[in-house]
Amino acid sequence: MNRSSALHVLGAALATLFGTTSAFAQAAPATTRVIGFEQAIAIALAQNDTLRQARNAAALGELDVAQARRSFLPDLRATGQTSRAFGRADGDSTRSTSLGVSSGVTLFDGFANTASLASAKLANTANGQDLARAGETVVFTVASNFLALVQQREELRVQRENLTAQAALAAQIDTFVKAGARTIADLYQQQANVASAQLAVVQAERAAELARIDIIVTLRLDPRGTYEFVTPQISQPATTVPEKLDELITRAFATRADIRASEARLEAARQDIRVAKSTRWPIVSLAAGYGSSFSSADPDGWRDQLADERGGSVGLNLVLPLYDRGATRIAARRAEIRADSAQIDLDSLEQDVGSQVRTAILDLESARAQLTAAEAQLAAAERALEVTDQRYKAGAATLVELTESRATQVAAASAAVTARYDVEFRRRLLDYYVGGLTPESVRF
Repeated sequence: MNRSSALHVLGAALATLFGTTSAFAQAAPATTRVIGFEQAIAIALAQNDTLRQARNAAALGELDVAQARRSFLPDLRATGQTSRAFGRADGDSTRSTSLGVSSGVTLFDGFANTASLASAKLANTANGQDLARAGETVVFTVASNFLALVQQREELRVQRENLTAQAALAAQIDTFVKAGARTIADLYQQQANVASAQLAVVQAERAAELARIDIIVTLRLDPRGTYEFVTPQISQPATTVPEKLDELITRAFATRADIRASEARLEAARQDIRVAKSTRWPIVSLAAGYGSSFSSADPDGWRDQLADERGGSVGLNLVLPLYDRGATRIAARRAEIRADSAQIDLDSLEQDVGSQVRTAILDLESARAQLTAAEAQLAAAERALEVTDQRYKAGAATLVELTESRATQVAAASAAVTARYDVEFRRRLLDYYVGGLTPESVRF
């Protein structure tokens, strides 16, 4: 292997390192949109499809409440009727017209209207809590996506540093071969190591690009656009000890918006039972009307007739149900079953929340322990690589030993990156499971 071949290997490695030959590295055009973490959260809260659907559901709930309130108000109707009567003997016809206004209001319907209003308010509250939880989910998803992007970029940095070191070693071995200090087999082997490092860089670039695509999907950005995401600076993961398990679970039960929503739906279902049973009660309503009429058979003019024929009425109506073929009993039973299902949903959700918090605490503690072990492993691997490299340069170690030592160091560096960002992810996952996650509390 001559010097030009070795330089070609070094040049190809550096080209891969700096992205000149990478399929994923593209020159950013002038129209590149730069998006930071806080801006990404704002975009997601405005454009996320799930959140938009939750807003629509909340808006519909407000309309349901408004409609239930208006059931207490009287209605107002204007009526008009005209007809023509034909005589049998002489064929004469008579035209008649009546005009009037009427109004009615329900005074008592077995508390159905009050229960319906309460149910609508509770359902609207549930929709509002669903909206709040959807917002927390969006915030958590954006934070997770940015964490994944930072992690993949750090992994890419590790692989690029490894490629730089492998390429430099290839050039050094070429010098040793020309001086007769190493065999040509070492250069061939290092050539293979450089190619392997190039492949690792390409794979890391792909993973970083996929992490960018995940953010684009979460933010609902135009897939044809070009974006640059500014990742936040993440310091050393916090070592603060979380609260006790029972305290966190208690706080989760008190703050989780989805639990509040499930509780509201349970209460709404109980109000629906009152609505179903209300048909057993009598209905009392008040009605009033006022109008007039005229006929072509009357010799007086239509104005006089309207003045003379005008009149009004006020009436109190009472409807007493006697037999409805069991409809009330069946409707009440259905409402009771739906309420029982809502109770089951609430119990199941609380059980899930408790399990989520317990698992999140365990995972966070495990991630911190793994981070400590990974950092210790990385420190030892770096020291071992330094010693092995010195021994190889002195001729006391083989290339196989140096290759194995470098592979151990790269694996340890990659494991440390994974462990570090896994701690950050687990910490935010615990906050999400406990509830109350906001754009301010999720900042890095």
